[in-house]
Amino acid sequence: MPSPAFPTPNSAPPSPRDRILQAARTHLFAYGYTALTMDGLAAELGLSKKTLYVHFPSKDALVTDILRAFVADVRSSADALFADTSLSFTVKLHRFSETMVKRLRVNPHIFRDLQRSAPHLFRLVEELRHKNIPHVFGQLLREGQAAGMVRADLDPAFAIEFWRPAIQALMHPDTLDRLQLNPDQVFSRAINLFFGGLLTPAGRKDYEKHFVP
Repeated sequence: MPSPAFPTPNSAPPSPRDRILQAARTHLFAYGYTALTMDGLAAELGLSKKTLYVHFPSKDALVTDILRAFVADVRSSADALFADTSLSFTVKLHRFSETMVKRLRVNPHIFRDLQRSAPHLFRLVEELRHKNIPHVFGQLLREGQAAGMVRADLDPAFAIEFWRPAIQALMHPDTLDRLQLNPDQVFSRAINLFFGGLLTPAGRKDYEKHFVP
């Protein structure tokens, strides 16, 4: 159902800062870093550049907030999913994977664009990913073991250290170019391969029964 044209009685209209962030995020993920300009953003939102700079002192400050918010949103939504005791582990695994694939449906050239035009922001992406993976995947592996769906002989810390550099390398612009794959496609294949070796026979059977077409 489309969003209402006006806020509901229980919701406040977005603040100018939130409007800027949302518009900039949409533009960044669709067209990349280089195509995002403060002039264009101000014109799109009907704001003066002065107003824009009141909230964000520079384009890089704006993109930094977008990237940090994206990672924080991934983390908080994963925490909420894992805390839902009404769902089985395999359902959580599927929903987490499905949600991440949707989040990563971005311009496939965004990482190359950041690497070339804003290397400090490209490094920030890698740093945020490096810090977030142990938190999210640690929860997933520990819960899977408790449910008997992930192998009991697995050391979660070792598995995370194995996964972290692997996904960092797979998301690197050079790798995406060589594979001719988009970030969402890479993540989907990577998580299926990774968990394919970690699930117990019961876990694999349950996962495949419900979710493999």
